[in-house]
Amino acid sequence: MLAKSSDKAFDDKDWLFEIKWDGYRAVADLSHKEPLFYSRNGISFLSKFDIITQDFARQKYNMILDGEVVAYDDQGKPSFQLLQQIGDYPNLPLVYQVFDLLWLNGHSTEELPLIQRKELLKDALMETDVIKYCDHIPEKGIAFFEQMKKMQLEGMIAKRADSEYLENHRTTDWLKIKFSNTDEAIICGFTEPRGSRESFGALILGKYIDGTLTYCGHTGTGFNSSTLKQVYERLQKLIVKTAPFDTIPKTNMPVTWVRPEMVCEIKYSEITKDGIFRHPVFMGIREDKEPEEVKDSTSNIHPTQKPNTMKAKASSKKTASSDKEKEITLNKHVVKLTNRDKVYFPKDGITKGDVIDYYQSVSSYILPYLKNRPLSLNRFPNGIEEQGFYQKDAGDHIPDWIKTTQVYSESNDKYIDYIYCNDKATLAYLNNLGCIDLNPWNSSLPDLEHPDYLVLDLDPSKKNTFDNVIETALQVHEVLNTIKIRGYCKTSGSTGIHVYIPMGGKYDFDQVKDFAHILMKQVHEKLPEITTLERSLQKRDDKKIYLDYLQNRTGQTLASTYSIRPKEGASVSMPLEWSELKPGLKPTDFTIDNALERIKDKGDLFKPVLGKGIDMMKALEALQNLE
Repeated sequence: MLAKSSDKAFDDKDWLFEIKWDGYRAVADLSHKEPLFYSRNGISFLSKFDIITQDFARQKYNMILDGEVVAYDDQGKPSFQLLQQIGDYPNLPLVYQVFDLLWLNGHSTEELPLIQRKELLKDALMETDVIKYCDHIPEKGIAFFEQMKKMQLEGMIAKRADSEYLENHRTTDWLKIKFSNTDEAIICGFTEPRGSRESFGALILGKYIDGTLTYCGHTGTGFNSSTLKQVYERLQKLIVKTAPFDTIPKTNMPVTWVRPEMVCEIKYSEITKDGIFRHPVFMGIREDKEPEEVKDSTSNIHPTQKPNTMKAKASSKKTASSDKEKEITLNKHVVKLTNRDKVYFPKDGITKGDVIDYYQSVSSYILPYLKNRPLSLNRFPNGIEEQGFYQKDAGDHIPDWIKTTQVYSESNDKYIDYIYCNDKATLAYLNNLGCIDLNPWNSSLPDLEHPDYLVLDLDPSKKNTFDNVIETALQVHEVLNTIKIRGYCKTSGSTGIHVYIPMGGKYDFDQVKDFAHILMKQVHEKLPEITTLERSLQKRDDKKIYLDYLQNRTGQTLASTYSIRPKEGASVSMPLEWSELKPGLKPTDFTIDNALERIKDKGDLFKPVLGKGIDMMKALEALQNLE
């Protein structure tokens, strides 16, 4: 549950008032055998704040707690900047200030009034040196606010005493009233340093206004040499060539643009009529905030304003949430979906929400082809017309329940944490990251050295027609029939066709690749006018279809069957019966709009691909007999 901004303190007998802690919001889920401790955006805090998590074992009850992780400076004051530097201060005093109780001993408490939840919390919570009950005072908001001011704290939170806990709602039942002006901003670029300064001069800041990333100022103050270097190193991985803004701001120094993925907290004096921060000072990086959350927050709410929707009963919480942001529970995991109405396919009007809904609708069909397979993430967080990027390493910010596997990369000389997708929750999480298509390995855990299938990728040039591709696929089918092998074809969802042959994990990648090469040679001999085996783009005839057998190497990926492709029209990679491969067929015949209906009608045509593999030695003998 989130708080809206309000501009002044007030007295009211129906309200409670708490300290506004300047730290990381954190949920402690003590309802399972092993505790979970995570931020609002699902980042695990278990190891980061292990001094706190160690004391979870002392709690007597199964609970889900809401609170704030706070670091204290040597004057005993909360310091968000110190919290940022916890790696440099291993003995930093930390406290988990717990202010709400969401679940207790098998029962949700979210529908109870806040005052009752806090009474239960006070009785149930075992306080320790690092876990504290966050108390409140009733009614006297103005005097409390003045006391906070004397103590030089950030401000206070006002909460309606009878308010229910509405997950993921920013409501007027909770209000934040601050002394200093602080806000979050998205880092969108950095300028070159001047004089003796190192790393960068200033950060270019933005936020989402009406769904559009908009420039809101720049800050070059608030850094020391250490934070300058740390922020600069992190930004190196996000550099892009073009500005993330539609309207590019003018700057005094040359700008290096970055993907708008890092959120920082700033302090400022005021916001101009144009929405620009005046005198912004960098406070720190917000690990616990997603860029999509950083929106215009300049319109303050008076405590008497109260939209009726905010008193929605808990039973209707999920449906009451806006389409922009909501939480769903899948496979017992809470998945936060943000910006569901963001348009991913501008010419088709297809949104992120449409993509998520499609994958959930075909989950029972696509998940067998993703199960236990490392994924290369192809992310388009701003839609198909904006710059996308590949991501292999899962990184540190994924929820605990997302499954990963470590694979050593010789080219990078390091281990890479690959995500694999075995359930609907992970599917929704990946779609929410901007994964429009899903690209699994040919092999699966626990044996990643032996592929489950062989892939023949028919990759046309821009000068080939799809009828040329169909002709080539039918020639593949003829070669396979001659040596009595069953192959299974699908549209790539783009311009090509993929033919899969089940291998059953019996052969290693080199053996499978060599066999694929032999098959492609047979096809090329039959169709030399329209096909090529030339790998080099420079040497390849630009009027021919590339018979790509090199997709059968360790770590290679192709769009999964039933995957949407990030192409205009939102086409889907669709399995076909060989009899359907006729001139006139188009890869765009199968889209997000009609795929499910077809799958239900035809059934899963690709199912044998995951079945018993062929006898490759027998097939090679048959090929030799042909010669």
